[in-house]
Amino acid sequence: MTAMASRGAIFAFGVALLLATHARAQVNVIKFGYSGDSGPDKWGNLSQEFAACSQGTSQSPVNILKEINGSVPYRKMMPVQGDYIDPNATLVNNGFNIALRFNEKVGSIFVRQKKHELVHMVWHTPSEHTIDDERHECMHEFPAELQLIHLSEDGGIAIVAILYKYGDDEDKLLLQFKDQLSQLAQQNCSSDQETHIPIGVLNTKALRRQYTKFWSYTGSLSTPPCTENVNWIIVGKIREISEDQVAALQAPLAAEYKNNSRPVQPMNGRSVFRYDLAKEKRITNGYYDDD
Repeated sequence: MTAMASRGAIFAFGVALLLATHARAQVNVIKFGYSGDSGPDKWGNLSQEFAACSQGTSQSPVNILKEINGSVPYRKMMPVQGDYIDPNATLVNNGFNIALRFNEKVGSIFVRQKKHELVHMVWHTPSEHTIDDERHECMHEFPAELQLIHLSEDGGIAIVAILYKYGDDEDKLLLQFKDQLSQLAQQNCSSDQETHIPIGVLNTKALRRQYTKFWSYTGSLSTPPCTENVNWIIVGKIREISEDQVAALQAPLAAEYKNNSRPVQPMNGRSVFRYDLAKEKRITNGYYDDD
């Protein structure tokens, strides 16, 4: 276990360094949470480094409308291809969410004609992004969200978000480290501690695919320091997850972090762009004919 700031999630300044090296920078850390005096509505007051959390105008997550509120012709967007190998990975309870970190180069996606390398992935319960205002609080979709965090050579960030709904099928990715998730829960660590459990080689087959239907927008990190100019890809295909798997993701976390989703943020005039390869030939005057 690695010591963390007491009773709160922390973020080491220098997010690019954190993402690129998968290591916690040994510099100033500030605790944040999801309720009370350190909750999302207070993040911007916890440190001047977190000012964007309250003062930013392009924050994440957001609500996605199924009806198109911004479209672009196919020629301006391309499918997003997840091109990953099967890496050695480590399961991490960092106090405020469950993550997978990689011990080697994993692979990449291209976003806006720029290569972004996958550096780690995290889960949030319930989902952070919503579709037509649906989240799990009203017993609708979505009880979980997986975020694949990518970094370009110049420090640009692209995040692929996969939403989950309850269904008959279990998520195959989570099944690979079911036992290790149970071990994390048995550690009974407090929110001021971090636990690492190697899981060996991770089969990334479920992620090695071409995403041909998604929503895209420019936002921010959904945790402090809420850095903006992040490219978000919200995958259109909703995956299934079991109730037991959601419980397993929450079990290692302290009670105040079991629901670790930031509320949706104002759009402030931003557009969410929709890409759907199946509708490529149904473009009318440069916009999708969605009839």
